[in-house]
Amino acid sequence: MSAAYGPRRRFLEAAAGLVLAPSLAWAAAPPRLLVLGDSLAAGYGLARAESFQPRLAEALRAHGHDVAIVDGAVSGDTTAGGRARLDWALADGADAAIVELGGNDGLRGIDPAATAANLAAILDALAARRIPVLLSGMLAPPNLGPEYGQEFRAVFDRLGARAGVLYDPFFLAGVARDPVLNQPDGIHPNPEGVRRIVARLLPLVERLLAGVRGS
Repeated sequence: MSAAYGPRRRFLEAAAGLVLAPSLAWAAAPPRLLVLGDSLAAGYGLARAESFQPRLAEALRAHGHDVAIVDGAVSGDTTAGGRARLDWALADGADAAIVELGGNDGLRGIDPAATAANLAAILDALAARRIPVLLSGMLAPPNLGPEYGQEFRAVFDRLGARAGVLYDPFFLAGVARDPVLNQPDGIHPNPEGVRRIVARLLPLVERLLAGVRGS
């Protein structure tokens, strides 16, 4: 090899490194999982470390998934609120999303048709961005009557059947109405309730993340 070729090769290798470095950093970045929800996902009444999103991140890490969770949960939010702030929640991008909304719609007796329209708009917006979704449903309070309850449940069942949507019929399954697993208000899960929710949802979240880069 000539003396002149050595420096030239080093220059080319350095230049290639500058080109490749950003793409390597991109490949190494963990996938971003948006959690668009209300107080159940925001961790109302709990220490941050005991709430749903940190517990989910912890469980995913234990199963070998490095995931950056984007906190899009606001206590008191309805499906209308989630719809209104979706663009803001997606400002920094997301690779997958969990949609956990509807509890406050039920508590306020909002027309199920309005809930359906809001959730459909959220799912449409995520689909347009090619963001896979896990839709976690909700049940209406029994005091609103069986007819309202059936209409409310049908909203989630119908949207959960959409192509490309993973569906969990009830976010609080196995936890709701159990005083051992809930805070004194009887609505929000306590740390043990959160642990059970995370354990139940973990396989679905892993399916959601399957194929997402870096997961």
